[in-house]
Amino acid sequence: MSRRREFEIPFVGLKPGVHEYNYSINDKFFEAFQQQDFRNCKANVKLSLDRKSSFMLLKFEIGGTLEVTCDRCNSNLPLELWDEFNITVKLVEDPEAMNEQEDDPDMYYIGQGEHHLDIANWVYEFINLSIPFQKICDFEKMDGPYCNAAALDMLKKMEPEEIKAEENPIWKGLEKFKDLD
Repeated sequence: MSRRREFEIPFVGLKPGVHEYNYSINDKFFEAFQQQDFRNCKANVKLSLDRKSSFMLLKFEIGGTLEVTCDRCNSNLPLELWDEFNITVKLVEDPEAMNEQEDDPDMYYIGQGEHHLDIANWVYEFINLSIPFQKICDFEKMDGPYCNAAALDMLKKMEPEEIKAEENPIWKGLEKFKDLD
């Protein structure tokens, strides 16, 4: 089965009810898309498709691991993926116009004459949305095995020294009122 066809679900023959699909995603999946900010992706996508008469409810569960570059120390950082996304797909006469007018990103329209639902773009989008915006080592693990010690030392050297606050004589007499109740 080709990569493209693997992510096309023929929903016309599906009986009403819940149908489950499982996908294993690796770096090869992302070759069809732009260059990614991560590598060594080993993601699992579980799709629950609840087929109704005129619409479908899709629930994507994303899990697995991948490797990113730490924004703070520029070291390789393993990252756990876990997230859920829901999409409602409705069958309509004019899907292009409906998709342009729709403000809800969780609503998608397809033509009533469609036979397949391509989920590859959603899988791509949801894996990318599962990655935090800031990719840094946890505060507890900053001196751990993943942090680049040389980069952290350089950052500490670049921190400005604390500016000593000079006392302003205007406030000198107010200390005696500080602890009055």
